[in-house]
Order: sequence, then C-alpha cells, then structure tokens
Amino acid sequence: MSRCILALDQGTTSSRAIAFGEQAQVLSVAQREFPQLYPSPGHVEHDPEAIWESQLATAKQALHQAGCSATKVAAIGVTNQRETTVLWDRQTGKPVSNAIVWQSRITADICARHKANGEEEVVRQKTGLVLDPYFSGTKIEYLLAQSPDLRARAERGDILFGTIDSFLFWRLSGGKLHITDASNASRTLLFNLQTGDWDDELLKLFGVPRAMLPQVRASSEVYGETDSSLFGRPIPLAGCAGDQQAATFGQTCFAPGSAKNTYGTGCFLLLNTGNTPVHSQHGLLTTVAWKIGDVTTYALEGAVFVAGAAVQWLRDGLNVIASAGETEALAASLTQNDGVYLVPAFVGLGAPYWDPQARGILVGLTRGTSRAHLARAALEAMAYQTCDVLQAMQQDLAAQPQGGSSALTVLQVDGGATANSWLMQFQADLLGLPVRRPVVQETTALGAAYLAGLAVGVWQNQDELRKHWALDREFRPEIAAESRASLYAGWRRAVERSRGWAVEG
Repeated sequence: MSRCILALDQGTTSSRAIAFGEQAQVLSVAQREFPQLYPSPGHVEHDPEAIWESQLATAKQALHQAGCSATKVAAIGVTNQRETTVLWDRQTGKPVSNAIVWQSRITADICARHKANGEEEVVRQKTGLVLDPYFSGTKIEYLLAQSPDLRARAERGDILFGTIDSFLFWRLSGGKLHITDASNASRTLLFNLQTGDWDDELLKLFGVPRAMLPQVRASSEVYGETDSSLFGRPIPLAGCAGDQQAATFGQTCFAPGSAKNTYGTGCFLLLNTGNTPVHSQHGLLTTVAWKIGDVTTYALEGAVFVAGAAVQWLRDGLNVIASAGETEALAASLTQNDGVYLVPAFVGLGAPYWDPQARGILVGLTRGTSRAHLARAALEAMAYQTCDVLQAMQQDLAAQPQGGSSALTVLQVDGGATANSWLMQFQADLLGLPVRRPVVQETTALGAAYLAGLAVGVWQNQDELRKHWALDREFRPEIAAESRASLYAGWRRAVERSRGWAVEG
C-alpha cells in the first residue's frame, strides 16, 4: 500500500486514532473511552496515564486495522482537548496529580481574585482571552499552590507543564520532546499573541515558572520522532493543533471569513480572521488558528462548554434515553418545543456570557412534558448557543475598519452530533443560513493529518487539500423570521434565569 498518515485525536471523553491515505480517505478508526472524574461539584479531572494508555492502544489498533506497518507511516499528527492541564516529573515522566480538565470550574475563585486585582484587561490585551477557569494558567497556579515542594521543583525545571499535546509528545518521543504548538499555547493565558511567545508579565501574574514550560513550535513541522520501542521503528512527529483549530484546518477554512462549528462534548465556532488578530468586544476569544512556517493565522472563537454532553447527561445521568441516536426521532415527534428549554450550564456558561456561577436549568415544564421534550430541548440548546456565538461574531466583524466582512453566508459543521439531521435542520432554521455537512466528518483528526502530511511532503499546499473537501448534505432555512425570533427570545429568557445561580446569598 502507499503511505498513510496517522492522526492521534485525544478528546475529552475518548482517545481516537485514525489512519488516512494519501487521498485523505479514512483507512481505519480506533477509539477508546476513559473515565471522567468528578471530585467535587463543577470540578472535572482525568488520569493522564489513562489518557496515554488509551491513546497508544488506539494508535496501534488503527495501524493494524489499516494494514499499515510502521514503515508505511509517513508521519504522525496530534490533536487534543485544549486547556486541560498536566504536570509531570521530568525524570520519571509520571504525572504528579490528575489532569485538570478544561471544563473544570475549580479555579473560579482564583479568577475572581485576579479580576478584583484589576488584571483582566492586561490578560485580554496580551492573550485575546478572558479571565476564566477554562484556561490553563489558573489551573497551573492552583496545582502549584497545593505544595511548596512542588513549586520549588517547578522553579528548578524538575516539574513540567503541558497541555495534553505536550504530554503525548513527551511520551511518544521517550522524553526527548517538551513542545507545544502556537494554537495550544494561545489557550494558556500565558502566551502573547503579538510576540508569539510566553510572556514574562503573565508568568509572574499567575506564578508560573518559565522553566516548566514547553517550547512553542509551528503547527506543521517535523518536531522529532517516536521512540522506536513504541511502533517498532521511529516515525516522524510532524503536526500539532488544538482540536478546534485542527477541525478548522480539516474543514479547509483557509480563507479569512470562512467558519466552522464543531458539535462535540462542547460546541466550538471558529472564524478565520487571516494574519491579524481581531480582539473581541462581545465576549469571544481571539486565538491562534495555526502557524505554518513563519506565518500565523488567527481566528475568532466562541466556546460553548456543554453541547453533546447534555445528551450524555440524558443518557447516563437521567436514563431518559438509551443512546444518543434516539434523540433525533424523539425531537421530530414534536411539532414544536411547547416552551420547554434546557440551559445546560452544568459547569457555568462560556461565550459570550462567561458566567462561571451559572447553573443548568430546565424551564417551561407542564404535566404534558415528556422525554421527547427533554431530548428536543437538549438538541435545541446546541443550536441556541451556536446562535449566541454567531451573533457576537457578526458584531465583532462589523466593527472592523474594513467592514462588510461580517456577512457570513454559510456555516460548515462537523463533530458527532452533526449526524443528527434534525439538529442540523434546526440549526439552519435558527441561524437563517445554510449549514453544510462534509462527507468526511472526522475533520479534527483530518486537520492533524493534513498538518503532519504537509510537513513531510505527502501534500504540497493548501490548494491541494481543498480538493479533498466534499459535501454530504446542505441544510437550508425553512422557517419564517417571526418563528425564529420567537424561539430565540424564549432561549434568552431561560438563560437569564440560569445566570449567577451558584452565588451564595
């Protein structure tokens, strides 16, 4: 067989590995779930060893299923759940604690203290981010505060920090690589968008020793190779991007103004803003999309913390459904939502609200409310939250000096929930825009494969990658503007009732 590219897609609830061929076709997929840990309300952890073991196992399984020996693997690309924070011992490679997951609200008090000290504006200006528990900086601050000895070791460089990509590269290379890429670095609260490097003022603000930080590299370059003991021979490690940036690349959103939304555990809408960072005035994030060579591409992002996770809650928490696939028929069995709304603020609200004290609510219940209403409300919540983000995005773009670039004409979608055609039609109805679902929906892994393949010459340029994108189905708006406005107004009323709920008194 010809060469293959292996993409490691380390997600929030599972580790996946996908082998792609030279025509960007899927050759094999392997996936393993790993435990979610909830030590206290609003706090989420992962065992880094479980992440590593599941990711290595899926990598080997995917290559075996594809019939692709290590000698045929042109390169490995890595994409990962972002912001999740791991500290490990440089000598042993062992984590010093569980990883703090991006969803966790454990550092809400730390964020509140920084805000009270008037530090939010400098953080926003330098990083393009907001002061929220979502990001890695306050997670590192929290972990180092647990032990004076741990901080001393970190200052000596004996304890290393990394997001999941860094931890995987360390393990894959046998401890030779302590790296991250610019897209992941831009999610830490420690990275200066203007200089393209770690920022000393921010490191001091969060008490993070520079000695523990990974080297920031481009998203597409040969970083090194795997330890030969893992796959029988060394394989080039050549691509890296945070999961949402990788999905944007996999969707070939290379032109400024193009956008995609990923429907996974959360929802993440990214819009390419070209080679200039656009700072949001409406609660969005400015982030590095990817860096190739010396050229950095930026994006505006709206991050929704709970999307598909609300369907998981119906399945695993309430036992209302046996599988996520049931929700499509249940939602379609109703002609309307009958005023039932679910605001899934289980870990607070993300963009554009950024309210860590919000909590989930279910409103509009009557004796006639059924499990179909709950399923429909969970699906609708994904679309409403996407609408919140897109409205903020349009406002930010309209305020740019060039103007006019705010007229987004189509939304490309990916992620597990896009298989639900009822949801995709409702999304198109609510946005008043066409929604386009590609044939290859594994766009996160595909983006990592593209980045790695570009670095080793499997593909020559972005124009070649565009030719591989193919449409599965386009959903066009079908409801009247009045109905759209009425549905959305109900959602906004429900959101206001969820906000600030966890505040004492």
